[in-house]
Amino acid sequence: MRLQKRTVGLILYLGVMLLPIYWMLNMSLRTNADILGAFAFYPADPTFANYVKIFTEEAWYSGYINSTIYVSINTLISLSVALPAAYAFSRYRFLGDKHMFFWLLTNRMAPPAVFLLPFFQLYSTVGLIDTHIAVAISHCLFNVPLAVWILEGFMSGVPREIDETAYIDGYSFPRFFVSVFVPLIRAGIGVTAFFCFMFSWVELLLARTLTTTVAKPIAATMTRTVSATGLDWGLLAAAGILTIVPGALVIWFVRNYMAKGFALGRV
Repeated sequence: MRLQKRTVGLILYLGVMLLPIYWMLNMSLRTNADILGAFAFYPADPTFANYVKIFTEEAWYSGYINSTIYVSINTLISLSVALPAAYAFSRYRFLGDKHMFFWLLTNRMAPPAVFLLPFFQLYSTVGLIDTHIAVAISHCLFNVPLAVWILEGFMSGVPREIDETAYIDGYSFPRFFVSVFVPLIRAGIGVTAFFCFMFSWVELLLARTLTTTVAKPIAATMTRTVSATGLDWGLLAAAGILTIVPGALVIWFVRNYMAKGFALGRV
């Protein structure tokens, strides 16, 4: 009886959580006139016109391509910078290490709007406005501290004797770090990559301000769909469904590492 109550409660919880996604899917398969004309729990006459428009109009599909490019670049940069930094914090003690670690976290706590004007002026000066690398580097502001914080927790759980044994066996630091240490914390790297990807994917303010046409992300495209006739709800719902897909794919590929990471790391 107790198990049945738990099962019913889990089903109700999942139903409530998945309801917004189902409703967005429902809207994406209907025309805008149908959505505004009648309330319906399911599309009586489903249409894929909204998805066809997204995949055929450059303003839409290029937004997904741009978002994927700068998010991937940001994830690679964040991991490349955070891995050695987290190793230093986990293995060495130096003057001001705790203060520097806390300073990194304060960058993650600060809202992006605080750094918006400096980034805009800097990129305007060096000619990086409306480029993928501009958005990728700006997102490092909050992804690198997060990555360092997560990875430091995983690295601190690895015994120091492994480092000493590798050095005794003649390993250089780069060889030891890449071939021995990194495989030991692959669960932490998977979790970190997931969070870096997702935080960069859903960020809007910096991505919208630092791009205009060439590198405009899908989030900025979705906020600029207001016309004389109002919002195209069906088109926005279809874009929202497609926006969920990359995150779902990332979760699928790193699901095993995430399960270990949530159990062993700081997350």
